[in-house]
Amino acid sequence: MFDIQEELKKLPNCPGVYIMHDEADNIIYVGKAINLHNRVRSYFRKNIGRGPQIDKMVSLISRFEYIVTDSELEALVLENNLIKEHSPKYNTMLKDDKTYPYIKVTLGEEYPRVLFSRQMKKDKSRYFGPYTSATAVKDTIDLINKLYQLRTCNKNLPRDCGNDRACLNYHIKQCMAPCQGNITKEEYQQQVKKALDFLNGSYQDTLKELSRKMQEASENLEFEDAIRYRDLYNSVKQIASKQKITDSDGEDKDIIALAVDDKDAVVQVFFVRGGKLIGREHFYMTHVSGTPRAQILLDFVKQFYSGTPFIPRELMLQEEIEDVEIIEQWLSGRRGGRVYIKVPKIGSKEKLVELAAKNAMLVLTQDKERIRREEGRTIGAVKEIAGLLGLSDVSRMEAFDISNISGFANVGSMIVYEKGKPKRSDYRKFRIKTVSGPDDYACMKEVLTRRFMHGIEEQKELEDKELEKEFGSFTKFPDLLMMDGGKGQVNIALQVLDELHLSIPVCGMVKDDNHNTRGLYYNNEEIAIDRNSEGFKLITRIQDEAHRFAIEYHRSLRSKAQVKSVLDEIPGVGPSRRKALMRRFKSIDEVKNADVETLAGVDEIPESVARGIYDFFHSGEG
Repeated sequence: MFDIQEELKKLPNCPGVYIMHDEADNIIYVGKAINLHNRVRSYFRKNIGRGPQIDKMVSLISRFEYIVTDSELEALVLENNLIKEHSPKYNTMLKDDKTYPYIKVTLGEEYPRVLFSRQMKKDKSRYFGPYTSATAVKDTIDLINKLYQLRTCNKNLPRDCGNDRACLNYHIKQCMAPCQGNITKEEYQQQVKKALDFLNGSYQDTLKELSRKMQEASENLEFEDAIRYRDLYNSVKQIASKQKITDSDGEDKDIIALAVDDKDAVVQVFFVRGGKLIGREHFYMTHVSGTPRAQILLDFVKQFYSGTPFIPRELMLQEEIEDVEIIEQWLSGRRGGRVYIKVPKIGSKEKLVELAAKNAMLVLTQDKERIRREEGRTIGAVKEIAGLLGLSDVSRMEAFDISNISGFANVGSMIVYEKGKPKRSDYRKFRIKTVSGPDDYACMKEVLTRRFMHGIEEQKELEDKELEKEFGSFTKFPDLLMMDGGKGQVNIALQVLDELHLSIPVCGMVKDDNHNTRGLYYNNEEIAIDRNSEGFKLITRIQDEAHRFAIEYHRSLRSKAQVKSVLDEIPGVGPSRRKALMRRFKSIDEVKNADVETLAGVDEIPESVARGIYDFFHSGEG
């Protein structure tokens, strides 16, 4: 038995990390301390104004353990690692787990390349970033390769020079083909230097050179080249115009501010590289209720910079945080150079922090409004439907539809909505086995019987709820069954449920003469519903989705049947060759329009069979 009061007496007076456990032995909190004895004991003193969040956490502590370290810096690193590993419930957590893109110039190679990278390694390459948009990074790399015609291949140069022909990039003037010896190593390095200058934000020389080349090409009536240079000129100018100078010192820095409400926090970061604002990103922090702003900011700094490969020289924060010296020491060690944490009070830097704070508040406000609207469309709509039917708790809804054309290939669809949103992983298709001809009621009875029988069988195999994830979507029964139709479809469903001894509410989604949703049929009466309400809109979405899913399945079966009926009539074409033809041609019309030589080029199709296919489609022509 763990005696907390006795164990508190044994705590050492040294730095370390403490770990709080609940009754189920889950880790609920991890913290670091300069002095374990003082810090851990402070949690168990009464009336010290810790706030409701910490009070709740303390009430759940069943036992604690601790790890002694040689320094507070070691404790900081260990704390970060343990929080990442265990995600304790009462630690403020950085919700986002992103890897940012970099532009990598492989200066360790004799003929360097400009590449996209998600990691910043300690190698001979030079890295630019991080950037917040992968698309922008790829576009920039593409532009650089067009501007300076650098290689993109993986060849080992100069070892592989002359082994192969020049690739397509050479022929479209996007590579100078160093693999063919078309450019000296010194000339190639000059192009790499221009690319590095470009990435450092020096665009004027490139713009002047492109303008000169555009003019020369135009004077020489080389209009295609002139257009190419013009497009490159415009692309460079567009990038140059997007760069905003934020500081004249040209340093790398991150500007960090946050916005907090009663439940959530958003941290906004402006990334400044070489004195230029290259991008911004926002991050959500969870478990922040009752947590001081400075603590949220501190937790963000520790968690974010323990994961990102690039550490700037300076962090500009919105407000003072604890342990500044130890955080600076830790970041400096990770960066391999001095890192400063500052809280600007006046001037342009303070304005930038204010701007970051405004952006954080904007994200928080907009997301709250978006979430509110989304909940109205989903959870709110479900509650509205449940209220109309007099049901207390509805989360999972299932809807079914039947599709056929004159009884051909009867199929059924099952779609699932949970909390007002489609759960597509639980959608299921049924190919009708016992009904031939257009009998929707009989088809629906088969589909529902198979669906619930399958679920009953799966439930029998479950030993406990933990195994439920190993089974399919049939195991979980709906809170409400929604039939596409009125009294007839509802009665079919009730009959199936009665035979299987199941009690599940069933309602019909009734349509008018124009095939538009009119209302709900439940307990032998039709219930009107406001056409402008979110509940009505959700019912319409469910009906449309069930119909779409059934139609798509039916269409795919019809397509397969048509392919089989045509190609299988050709002598020498069996299932294997039919598949080979459809992999190559995609449609019957493409097969029909192909000549003998093209048909014979398909795997598994000998020339004699190719001739037979061609004759099959073209006999009688002319």
